Amino acid sequence: MELFGTDGVRGLAGGKLNAMTVMRFALSAGIHLQKSSKYNKILVGKDTRRSGYMIENALVSGLTAVGFDVVQIGPMPTPAIAFITENMRCDAGIMITASHNPFYDNGIKLFNAEGNKISKESEQDIEEIFNDMERIENAFVTKKEIGRSVRIDDVIGRYIVHIKNSFPKKYSLYGKRVVVDCANGAAYMVAPTVLRELGADVIEIATSPNGFNINTNCGATQPELLAQKVIETRADIGIALDGDADRIVIVDEKGQIIDGDKLIGALAIHLKNENKLANDKVVATVMSNQGLEDYLSSHGLVLERSDVGDKHVLEVMNRVGSNFGGEQSGHVIFSDYAKTGDGLVSALQAFAYMIENNQTASEAFDIFDLYPQEQANLNISHKIPIEEIVGVEELFTEIEAAGMRHLVRYSGTENLLRILLEGKEQHALHIMMDKTVKFFKKALS
Repeated sequence: MELFGTDGVRGLAGGKLNAMTVMRFALSAGIHLQKSSKYNKILVGKDTRRSGYMIENALVSGLTAVGFDVVQIGPMPTPAIAFITENMRCDAGIMITASHNPFYDNGIKLFNAEGNKISKESEQDIEEIFNDMERIENAFVTKKEIGRSVRIDDVIGRYIVHIKNSFPKKYSLYGKRVVVDCANGAAYMVAPTVLRELGADVIEIATSPNGFNINTNCGATQPELLAQKVIETRADIGIALDGDADRIVIVDEKGQIIDGDKLIGALAIHLKNENKLANDKVVATVMSNQGLEDYLSSHGLVLERSDVGDKHVLEVMNRVGSNFGGEQSGHVIFSDYAKTGDGLVSALQAFAYMIENNQTASEAFDIFDLYPQEQANLNISHKIPIEEIVGVEELFTEIEAAGMRHLVRYSGTENLLRILLEGKEQHALHIMMDKTVKFFKKALS
C-alpha cells in the first residue's frame, strides 16, 4: 500500500485511514523512530475533525505497543506541533489533519525531533516496514517496556508566547480592527488570543468547531465570508487560516483577496528592509507567477523555485541559504520563527510591514502586476506517468513556442491532474488551455 502523498498521509477517514491502517502506520513509524530515539517520547496533536478521536487513539495504541511514551495535546495548529516537538524534547511529532480538505478526510503529518517534516528516505523506510507484517509482529514489547500516554492541556501558552515573539516589540496592533476566520479548525483558540494580546480589536468568525464544520464555507480556501465581514465591520484587514493553520489568505480593507504571490513579494521586501533576508534569496514553487520573479529581481532579489509543497520549499531554502519562502496558496515560511508554513506568523509579519510603511492593506500588498494564468483540474482514475503519455512532448513544445509557461502534475492527495498555463496574452492563453484540457481528457480517459 502506498502511504505518503505530497504532504504526509491523507485520505477518507474510515476508508483509507481506518483504525487498522492507522495503528499499523503507528507501529511502522515507531519501529523507524527507534533507530534515532533519544527521549522515548512522541507528541501527538490534531485539528478539530470528529475522526481525529479515532485516529489519535489508534496512533497511541500503535506507538505504545512498540515502547514509546506519547504526549497528547489536543487541537493545535500544525506549526505548533513542529515547535512544541522540539521545545518539549520529543523524538517526533505527529499532527492529525487533512489541512484544507473537507471534514470527512483526515491525515497524518510526521515531524522529526528538530520539528522538520520527515525526509523522503524516512517515508520510504516507514512504507517498507508497513508492508512487512513479520517485522511489525516481532517489534511488540511486553511487561514494563510497554509505553504510556499522558494528556497535557496547557502547552498552548508556549506556542502563544513563541508566536508573539515573532512580532517586533516596537509595534502594536492597538487601533487595528481585524477579522479572523479560523475555518472552525485547529487555531480557533490560539489565533484570536494572540491578536487580542497584541492589542487588536478582533472579530471572530468560524471559531465554533463541532467536528464536521471544519473548512465548510469558511477558511483560506473559501474567504468570501471573510471578505463580506471585513466590509460590514469596516475592518482594517481580514485573515483566513485553513483547518490546521499552516496557511493564510489575507483580505484588504476593501474586501479584496490579496494574491498569494503578492503577499510573498511584499513580505520579502519587508525582510530586506529590516536586513533580515538571508542571501537576498526567496524561494517559491513552480506555481508562482512570473510577475513575482520580475518584481523581486527589480529589487535585487533572486527567486529560487521548488516543487509544489511547503516541505519542498523548505528543502530549497536550506539548500540555497534562504530564510524565507512560500507558496501562492498561502503556505509562507519564515524559518527564523517556524519550521513549516505558519499562518499566524505570516499574519504578524504582514501587520509589521503595514505599520512600518504606514499603509493600508490594499496599498501594502498590491505592488506588482501578475501575468495572466489559467488553471484546470481534471478528475482521473489512473495516474499514468505524464512523460509516458503519447504526444505530450509535442504539446509542451507547442506551449513553449507560444511563449507560455506550463506546469502539469498530479495531485499528491486527490485523483486529479492539475494544469497551469501562464503567458502574457489572455486570449491566446485561453485557447491553449482549451487545447491542453482536451488533450489530457482524451489521453487519460
